[in-house]
Amino acid sequence: MGNKINVTSVITGDIINSRQVKNSRLWLSPLKKTLSSEGNSPKTWEIYRGDSFQIEIKDPSKALLVALKIKVTLKCTKGLDVRMAIGIGQKDFVGSKVTESNGEAFVNSGEKLETMKKEKQNLAIKTSWPEFDKEMNLCIRLGLIAMDNWTTGAAHLIKILIDNQDITQSKLAIKLKLSQSSVSEKMKRAFYSEIMELESFYQEKVKNLIKT
Repeated sequence: MGNKINVTSVITGDIINSRQVKNSRLWLSPLKKTLSSEGNSPKTWEIYRGDSFQIEIKDPSKALLVALKIKVTLKCTKGLDVRMAIGIGQKDFVGSKVTESNGEAFVNSGEKLETMKKEKQNLAIKTSWPEFDKEMNLCIRLGLIAMDNWTTGAAHLIKILIDNQDITQSKLAIKLKLSQSSVSEKMKRAFYSEIMELESFYQEKVKNLIKT
């Protein structure tokens, strides 16, 4: 992969069904807030063509978590979803805007996104590690069976859990004005534990690959 310092990650995404939501502010403001938590626009992230975006995550091990945050943010609006490609690799050129920067990570992300509609997969990864890509994309495809079917209610729940990973079920139940058993059941139906295990597995694999 080359010099560890130069390795970065890029998420390029297209919002699905954005034109069917009449009031774009319902999803645009929350999306901007989620993207802004990772850095400033347009250096770190940019929304372009109205329903496409790109964001650089300088620590590649955190890219899947950011992708999950983006997905739940958009799925909180009924009918919306998102198609995202995570690219990992070197960064060769730093532009004034993220969309003007270039390098392996940017190329990998853009190329992967172009093939995803045909592949009918809403989240995927492309790196210079073929075995990692094969293994991780299979894991993600399985995870998407749950994630693509999150309702707005499930998305709201997952968003709270991801943003407050130390929150207890009892405190979450109070926050949502539900019984603890109801919260537990909703978490199980959304496969929250399994999705976060996938995210941890991804982090561990990427950290080990970057070290080598």
